[in-house]
Amino acid sequence: MKIRLGTRGSALATTQSGLVADALVAAGAERGLEVEVELVTITTHGDVSRASLVGLSEVGVFVTALRTSLLARECEVIVHSLKDMPVAPFEGLELAAIPAREDPRDALIAGGHTLAGLRSGAVVGTGSPRRAAQILAQRPDLKTVDIRGNVDTRLSRVGEDLDAVVLAAAGLNRLGRAEEIDELFDPADVLPAPGQGALAVEISTQAPAELADLVRSLDDPQTRAAVTAERAALGVLDAGCSAPVGAIATVTDGVLELTVRVMNTAGTLTLTETASGRAEDAVSHGKRAAYALLGRGASSLMGRK
Repeated sequence: MKIRLGTRGSALATTQSGLVADALVAAGAERGLEVEVELVTITTHGDVSRASLVGLSEVGVFVTALRTSLLARECEVIVHSLKDMPVAPFEGLELAAIPAREDPRDALIAGGHTLAGLRSGAVVGTGSPRRAAQILAQRPDLKTVDIRGNVDTRLSRVGEDLDAVVLAAAGLNRLGRAEEIDELFDPADVLPAPGQGALAVEISTQAPAELADLVRSLDDPQTRAAVTAERAALGVLDAGCSAPVGAIATVTDGVLELTVRVMNTAGTLTLTETASGRAEDAVSHGKRAAYALLGRGASSLMGRK
């Protein structure tokens, strides 16, 4: 079986897609199938634009071109970072697999310093209002600036025009650069983005049964339940990935525990809700936590009336 797998061209995207490709080959071997996967690079607007991604990314700038390619049958499978994906289902496509999640936490790279050890007035780069708000909540004496670019570009600025940057631990781990992390943030202090650390594998709803079954075999039920709760909360809050919203869920022995946080961009006001229950009720747990936050005034913190 030959499979064309659509991916963005960045080092992180191709690494992530390569992990999925290897998993498909291994899953095929277990079934007695010889699977060959070709990576097909798709250029997105977000890859070529030099503008800030805040606002732009909330409409799935890194997702649309891949989906268009899949629907045009230029490839049979596409891979996304789940946190970049819009919550709503996409007609004609199936989210066939969410493999086991990498470390969902955020990481500080600061030339050997922890957050507490940074000098007053230090400049921290991040493309995420969520990260910036939670950093400022702990260290209001710091300055956060919006940055973009691939992982290498962001890391290269530490010690140049920036004192530190904040990135997802998952990406650094997948790229083999975990040794550059100076601090992993406890989710109690810096709640990650909904779906952070997880990958999403999409196929056409018209995909051949053999291909669909193979891709679905990569799904991890515990990861799917956890991120489903997180994204259900995000959907109710009507917040894209540029909004200052964090969420993390874990599943242990069939029980899901979810924490959702909404904050203002200055990090001076936060609202946090928790929910727990059976993992199979992930959607209802996410919605329950989000509606509770809305009832407490979350809309105003996100800049809406």
